[in-house]
Amino acid sequence: MKQLPLTFLLGCMLAGPVQMVQAADRDADRSGFTDDDFAAHVAALKKRLPSDDFTIIIEKPFVVIGDEKADVVKLRAIQTVRWAAKRLKERYFDKDPHHILDVWLFKDKTSYEKHVDQLWNTKPTTPYGYYSSHHRALVMNISTGGGTLVHEIVHPFIESNFPRCPAWLNEGLGSLYEQCADRNDIITGLTNWRLAGLQKAIKAETVPSFKDLCGSNSIAFYSRDRGTNYAQARYLCMYLQEKGLLQKFYKDFKEQHAKDPGGYDTLKAVLKADDMEAFQKEWEAWVMKLKFP
Repeated sequence: MKQLPLTFLLGCMLAGPVQMVQAADRDADRSGFTDDDFAAHVAALKKRLPSDDFTIIIEKPFVVIGDEKADVVKLRAIQTVRWAAKRLKERYFDKDPHHILDVWLFKDKTSYEKHVDQLWNTKPTTPYGYYSSHHRALVMNISTGGGTLVHEIVHPFIESNFPRCPAWLNEGLGSLYEQCADRNDIITGLTNWRLAGLQKAIKAETVPSFKDLCGSNSIAFYSRDRGTNYAQARYLCMYLQEKGLLQKFYKDFKEQHAKDPGGYDTLKAVLKADDMEAFQKEWEAWVMKLKFP
């Protein structure tokens, strides 16, 4: 469900000693936080660690904390967090997140559920992972793969760069990169597990219009036919990606948001589509030809 290509995954499940590693050769930090800020953050973080089995790695603008072996945590920080953040910033985002954010990588389901309860006195609502703006943390059961981590990395960048971005694009863009690869140094979404449900909905003629999708508020998007909403948003983003229009759509929508809060008019303009019903039929035919795996 939530996996990157094997290049970006590691299967080791062993714990390692607490240590702090500064990953080398990363891009310059654009958040305004200094090395001293990160050092103070790590010092405070060490006092909160649930056990001695965690490794802490500074990978600006994030701090990665994991309870796998230290070299495994470091590789995840470099090969997933750094890899994704660098390419997302190159495509979309001028600003880093507003705060130093923690990326918690728990080695398995048991560790994930236990430590979420221990650290935040709550239970996760997803078996894979989530982003909590309140706790300034990305929280992962990393045994399920790196795709959820890349998905959640999108959200704090959206928060700092496009704070009024509607849920459909926020989740569509995040979902696009749940399954992704490097195509000529460009992060590229691939087909994933959401395809089957979307194709089923297309056959049943229950997929909303793009006008309805763009017009949905957060409550509607997250609570009404959530699975289809995520899939429709994801594969709209993927269609734009494959046509070379996704970056332009994001940029134009961000600039036009005040007069086009849902992005529907911007979408029509970028697609050069006066007849959106005809476009939806074209898009649905395109989706039906896709395959996963």
